[in-house]
Amino acid sequence: MFISTATDRVEEMIGFRNLAVKGTQIYLNDKPVFLKSISFHEEIPQRKGRAFSEADAMMLLSEAKALGCNMIRLAHYPQNEYTVRAAEKMGFLLWEETPIWQGIDFENQETKKKAGNMIREMVMRDKNRCALSFWGMANETQPSVARNEFLKYLIKCTKDIDSTRLITAAFDLVRFDRNKQRFVMDDPFIKEIDVVAINKYMGWYHPWPVTPDKAIWEVARDKPLIISEFGAEALYGKSGDADVASSWSEDYQARLYKHNLEMFKNIPNLNGISPWVLFDFRSPFRFHPTYQDGWNRKGLVSDQGFRKKAWYIIADYYKNIK
Repeated sequence: MFISTATDRVEEMIGFRNLAVKGTQIYLNDKPVFLKSISFHEEIPQRKGRAFSEADAMMLLSEAKALGCNMIRLAHYPQNEYTVRAAEKMGFLLWEETPIWQGIDFENQETKKKAGNMIREMVMRDKNRCALSFWGMANETQPSVARNEFLKYLIKCTKDIDSTRLITAAFDLVRFDRNKQRFVMDDPFIKEIDVVAINKYMGWYHPWPVTPDKAIWEVARDKPLIISEFGAEALYGKSGDADVASSWSEDYQARLYKHNLEMFKNIPNLNGISPWVLFDFRSPFRFHPTYQDGWNRKGLVSDQGFRKKAWYIIADYYKNIK
């Protein structure tokens, strides 16, 4: 569409989408949708540099499209506008969030004010982009009165500007209850959001308490649920024992993905998954000199752009799931 005067003309693409929650399902344009997502950082690993250009955006998004995704979680901060606009042209849904993560000082009023300004800036910039589907309030925070009030404030800041998108947050509090023989979570804040998202690294940070086919979930049963992070580290080209996490092998990573996909069958309110992460990315706190050396190796694609075995498992899953 365009607007023009006798001396000027402005052109802008425009799109429309309708996203809603009905019971435990997410609906896109009045039809149930399963979110086939992936996360990536604003980084081009091959050159160890920031993703900042239209070409950079197309490189990252094209790899996500090849994987079969219909959604991108832009983790864990607002990424550049080239990425948002290119994602829209390519038909992706988007989850955007600000870096409210783990050890934020939720009692500090200046921190709260700054977080509110950040989320308002993000929502103001992208509220008219039809790709935007989820506003993420936080990632992996611990329950407390101060945390709850802080996040309620962020929801208000968001809804004051845009009341049309779905509100979510990523939690890492799911645990296995041995008495119930179920995975459960206790966080009262989930009643404040539309869609519950869970980060759970079964087989990597958490050993399997039962076999994947018996890993039953009872988490936020009255709301739609997304697995917003899962995965394991593997060095591209490394072969090793598929049963041993410390092999750092593609074989172990691939088997872990198969196990997690088996477990997901036991989540009745599951509406999507988002493996962590598309590309290996630089991380100074990854100290293993042989397998990490300053890199997080959870990528489905290596830092040199080579697809690992787990990439093909997810691509096949996304191709076949409805």
